[in-house]
Amino acid sequence: MSFDATFQNKRFNSVGTRPLRPDGIDKVTGRARYGADFNMPGQLVARVLRSPHAHARIKGIDTSKAEAVKGVKAIVTAADMPDLTDGDEALFAILDNCMAREKAMYDGHAVAAVAAIDESSAKAALKLIKVDYEVLPHVVDVDAAMMADAPVLNDTIFTQGVEPAPSKPSNVANRSEFGHGDVDAGFAKADIIVERSYKTEQAHQGYIEPHACVASCNADGTADLWVCTQGHFVYRQNCADLLGLEASKLRVTSSEIGGGFGGKTHVWAEPVALALSRKAGRPVKLIMSREEVFRASGPTSATSIDVKIGATKDGKITAAEATLRYTSGPYPDMWAELGAMTAFAPYDLENVKTVGFEVVVNRPKVAAYRAPSAPMAAFAAESAVDELAKEIGMDPVDFRIANVAKEGTRSSYGPVYGPIGIGPTLDAAKAHPHMSAPLGPNQGRGMACGFWFNFGGQTCTDLNISADGTVTIAVGTVDVGGSRASLSLIVAEELGIEYSDVKAVIADTSTLGYNDMTDGSRGTFSTSMATISAARNAIEVMRQRAAIMWDIPLEHIYWEDGHAKAAGSKHGNRAPLSVKDIAAEAGNTGGPIAGHSELVADGAGVSFATHICDIEVDSETGSSRVVRYTVIQDAGKAVHPAYVEGQYQGGAAQGIGWALNEEYIYGDDGRLQNPGFLDYRIPVCSDLPMIDTQILEIPNPNHPYGVRGVGETSIVPPLAAIANAVSNAVGLRMSHIPLSPPRILAALNAAKT
Repeated sequence: MSFDATFQNKRFNSVGTRPLRPDGIDKVTGRARYGADFNMPGQLVARVLRSPHAHARIKGIDTSKAEAVKGVKAIVTAADMPDLTDGDEALFAILDNCMAREKAMYDGHAVAAVAAIDESSAKAALKLIKVDYEVLPHVVDVDAAMMADAPVLNDTIFTQGVEPAPSKPSNVANRSEFGHGDVDAGFAKADIIVERSYKTEQAHQGYIEPHACVASCNADGTADLWVCTQGHFVYRQNCADLLGLEASKLRVTSSEIGGGFGGKTHVWAEPVALALSRKAGRPVKLIMSREEVFRASGPTSATSIDVKIGATKDGKITAAEATLRYTSGPYPDMWAELGAMTAFAPYDLENVKTVGFEVVVNRPKVAAYRAPSAPMAAFAAESAVDELAKEIGMDPVDFRIANVAKEGTRSSYGPVYGPIGIGPTLDAAKAHPHMSAPLGPNQGRGMACGFWFNFGGQTCTDLNISADGTVTIAVGTVDVGGSRASLSLIVAEELGIEYSDVKAVIADTSTLGYNDMTDGSRGTFSTSMATISAARNAIEVMRQRAAIMWDIPLEHIYWEDGHAKAAGSKHGNRAPLSVKDIAAEAGNTGGPIAGHSELVADGAGVSFATHICDIEVDSETGSSRVVRYTVIQDAGKAVHPAYVEGQYQGGAAQGIGWALNEEYIYGDDGRLQNPGFLDYRIPVCSDLPMIDTQILEIPNPNHPYGVRGVGETSIVPPLAAIANAVSNAVGLRMSHIPLSPPRILAALNAAKT
């Protein structure tokens, strides 16, 4: 059947309620099975040898002594994982990151791996592997890597996006530019111009569950992978491509996931586990330690950003410009491009220009982190916007309202906006009691706006109705933020049944058609579209079955309030048939009842938020405390409001940690100094106030319920909101994230002198 995905202003019964989460009991009782909870008979234990150098040529690897250790069943190096990427640079970067080939590119880069009958044997073998390194000059700072005398990491990287094409290799992998109008003319019209430079340090997603998998390559050419992931179909394709397997013969099952936030959208150790299993002929279990997670899985970029923004005295922005430099680790990617696209997205600008530079450095391969690249760009842009408002003498909320983007605005990155929620979030912030609450001594208030694109993509679902009328919805998008509850509500809504009669399950890659990764806030948006379509397909089947049961024409049957109904009195005013009534007779009317859908979900609808933050700063120690925090965000339609609020609060909490404490600290030798939660400090409950939330609902016209993704946008404003609050508290403009006590204290002491 055809599927109308446009907003229908539906009256809801189930959607918008707050039922219990379906995974709650299993998780609190310990029954939920995470990546490390799966075991196979005869499995081996894997451990990985990692480079102690930030940059080193691998001249040779001797595994002979390690192979002689009792209990060792397989050892792999790059020689066991040949290059099968056929010139695909992105795929080769994944391969090289999984197992170093000619060079170790960062502290923690994998150079060999062992599979043994137990952990002690594997560790003993690692100590006996001899690697002949030629230590090379390294660079870990983004600005230093762009200098003419910086060591060049890869002589095959030539800067893309510049004319004429460069003749020398460079650490600058790509230049991207966005904008419209004439910024020079715009600045000429400005009465006041603010121009500043900003830096942010590298942060990790901080998920509690480390990467873990069990891999089994079988004698018949098939293979199985059990893994904690945000996208098991993508993992299947990547692993198959890297190892020369047929994707159809590799079955990937996603475990429960103990946090991902973008960090589990990339393969790190899974291809290595498969290579070990193939060589040993036995299942292999590989779990990364917390230190390995920090040293060798993907954090976000470190950045260096210049912003110039001008306005007239009456508060109209005339021009905005930003130059953004992002680290990507040793492999090119698109992080700077995303930053350049998102920097000024909340505003209606006549003249705007952003330029992004992707810079390779001797740090781990960068991965997505919840609205990747946007928090850093927003920190710089929103800090400058706040300072400009102060220079003009306008309230920071009023200044933003005067320049806010709206439906019909041409965005700073190109497209024209449809209905969007940034204006309403600012209006709500202005009216919120938080904004007018009195501040105490040494306290400052800051606010900031944030934006994220949201994605759609390929999605496939199966909906099956049992003989007792209960429903199972099988989906291929991993639940990382409550999608199973939301999808169950949507099934209940469409079919007119109870939420408790629906169970959502995550199908493995052999059970369901292809599904894109759960990223880009696409999980509930895209899968709910396929779920609605599948439910409506099932309703058509149930109408057909009702026609058989009643022996009347199909066109005389309609579906309403969860029942098949006969139209008109000529059919004897038959009592409506419920889902349970129809399901009970399925065996006599044609067999099992199901609905199926596969689609490419388009029109995800962009997302905006405004955050307000109060900070108290101790001027003697530089320490700070978040006193109050409020998130206001447009959800389009909150399918399960409690989960939506949790997403808002979770993004804000992670942003608070990033803004105040979290950073990768490297020594002069290029080695990571704080690879653990003791020294890399994420917020705990005592560090945070209760984070207040306000859900706005500006419907997305491209979704039948008006849904927008909500999972990522709320990590975008905190860096700027907190920096603005701290700056107001101490009377100094703070421009380097995180605003750790030593950094605040240094700024205060510098101001005194």
